[in-house]
Amino acid sequence: MLLTPDPARPHLLFGAAYYAEYQPSPRLDEDLDLMAEAGFTVIRVGESVWSTWEPEEGRFDLDWLEPVLDGAHARGIGVVLGTPTYAVPPWMARLHPEIAGDTATGTPMRWGMRQEVDFTHPAFRFYAERLVRAIVRRYLDHPAVVGYQVDNEPGIRLLHNHGVFQRFVDHLRHTYGTVEHLNEAWGLVYWSHRLSTWADLWVPDGNAQPQYDLAWRRFQAQLVTDLIGWQAQIVHDEVHATHPDRFVTTCLSYDQVGVEDERLAARLTVAAGNAYHETQDALAHPFREPMAPGWIVRGPWAVYQLADLMWSSRQEPFLVTETNAGSIGFGATPGVVPYDGQWRQAAWALVSRGARMVEYWHWHTLHFGTETFWGGVLPHDQQPGRAYREIARLGAELGTASDLLVGAVPDADVALLYCSDSRWALGFGPTAPLPDAAGWGDPDAYRRLVLPFYRGAFDAGLQVNTVRPAQLFGSRETGPHARAGEDPAAFAARRPVLVVVGLYTATDAELTWLADYAHAGGHLVLGPRTGYADAEARARREVKPALLAQAAGVRYQESASLTRPVPVRGTAGLDVPAGATATAWVDHLEPDGADVLAGYDDPHLGAWAAVTTRAHGAGRITVVGTVPDQDLARTLLAGTVARPAAGAWDALPADVRATTMTTADGRTLHVLHHWGWGDVEVAAPPAPLVDVLDGRPVGAVVPLGPWDVRVLVDTPHPGGTR
Repeated sequence: MLLTPDPARPHLLFGAAYYAEYQPSPRLDEDLDLMAEAGFTVIRVGESVWSTWEPEEGRFDLDWLEPVLDGAHARGIGVVLGTPTYAVPPWMARLHPEIAGDTATGTPMRWGMRQEVDFTHPAFRFYAERLVRAIVRRYLDHPAVVGYQVDNEPGIRLLHNHGVFQRFVDHLRHTYGTVEHLNEAWGLVYWSHRLSTWADLWVPDGNAQPQYDLAWRRFQAQLVTDLIGWQAQIVHDEVHATHPDRFVTTCLSYDQVGVEDERLAARLTVAAGNAYHETQDALAHPFREPMAPGWIVRGPWAVYQLADLMWSSRQEPFLVTETNAGSIGFGATPGVVPYDGQWRQAAWALVSRGARMVEYWHWHTLHFGTETFWGGVLPHDQQPGRAYREIARLGAELGTASDLLVGAVPDADVALLYCSDSRWALGFGPTAPLPDAAGWGDPDAYRRLVLPFYRGAFDAGLQVNTVRPAQLFGSRETGPHARAGEDPAAFAARRPVLVVVGLYTATDAELTWLADYAHAGGHLVLGPRTGYADAEARARREVKPALLAQAAGVRYQESASLTRPVPVRGTAGLDVPAGATATAWVDHLEPDGADVLAGYDDPHLGAWAAVTTRAHGAGRITVVGTVPDQDLARTLLAGTVARPAAGAWDALPADVRATTMTTADGRTLHVLHHWGWGDVEVAAPPAPLVDVLDGRPVGAVVPLGPWDVRVLVDTPHPGGTR
């Protein structure tokens, strides 16, 4: 993957989205000069202004962007050229009102926002393809272009248009063949929902049947994947013959309702997404506050989790197309701006987990529009200030470290399975396992089950490789985009600890794979709701955890949500910290050959185990029957790894975190973060290290200031590898 305008020297991309067309006065040269001085190597342009590219139907203005590309190229700045298909022009709404996207059956979305269209509609597809080809052809041979972003933040809502629903019915007909098979697969005998003909299928608005909802969510995600794959193929067809080194991607917001990123990313040449996070005290570590819902994450652990999720889309380096340049949010909630140093911290955290582009949204704070108070690198007065100075410092650092970073791969101590399909199933209101504030099923229940285990690993100083079901087990579907899975024994050798929580919609073959992984020598850590349902989200008849109970030596019949934290006590096998608790959920674990590692200090729940473990073949299965709080999660995950990859950094202060990467020449790259105020000193490991940013040898003690980052690397070994 080429990430540079200079094919002879691949390097990290660093920059911002740039909209010269939004500037209230001409200042192109001034902007580009400031970018070059800040170490920018890339800008993203053009993705939001269809009405500028095509002011009226069939009348194109394709030349307005050329001065931007020319100026960028003259300064050695590459360009990601965007296609504006997510924000259609008013003339299209006027000429084709039928393309409006329905937010509910028969309820079209009003115009004036963005992404208002039914993107499956033939009229939209006609105009979109015509414009994409025109833009790409106009700048096909421009030397500034390094890649393309098609569309932007797809999948923000589900489409309820009549045509979409009819396509859904056709999809079900091709999948199940007959209504009798669908009746059986979905259990439609319940509440008299049996279909006599495909015309009987009801629209999804009032649906309360979980099997229907899961099929609907899968179908909607496939529509988004097809939309982005279709656009990416158009660009590929135009570009590949003459510029095969240019990448094609889109900008994902990973929590959107219509996105299944692993399948979608397979249609691109590189995964890319947004990494928005709260700053100031929300970047302190240890971070003791509850997990934040939605697309703005809180806590250093959550920044790393989002980066690891992006890596997992393709198990490859990824691009950050948008991240905080200043305050984020709209006028009523402008948020906060970072402390000095926190721009560096967030960017180095992303880079240390595989980001090969860090791009701010956006260059200048807008003077009009919905996002007037979404902070850019430059404020409203357009004078370089604190944000610009901090980002320029970072640009110089990334330029210095670029050669080491491009070929480096993040290290990992444990693997954690993340399943979009189970997230949909566990977030369906009537059957979601955890309540929301109103007592209905929480649509974010999956992440509430899974992410405390990631947070526990982070707090234990461990690094996580997030993996996806298709990457482990292989695709359930056949076709050109299907993929083979991993051999469980080979994966156990490569990732000796695998954490699987909330794998609700699992097939028999997938659960068998997990047992085989443990038998081959892996340590399998199972959490709640794993192995409970089949691929249709029907509760299994087997003893739970299904197809794993015998191997794990434990079973359960009852489960319950917890209305309050419950104290947990350890046994001789696990030293549980004082005050550690079980939260949110409990499976009533009954050991059947497994050792009990922890139980509940509760007059009722004390009858059951909280954590069990049992050897299985050459490996082990540990079952956690609850959502552990931070202290319990940290203790559990720390006990799975004898020596972490960053274990050379022993006895770190509580607010210092070390992450590591393996460079292309086999050395270890160490990134130290001080997530707090004050000055600290860290004892350096005995192996000789060099500071990547100033080239100096590192002494016995590594000092870090407030909100500081140090980037160190092993000195070269004889022969250049180790």
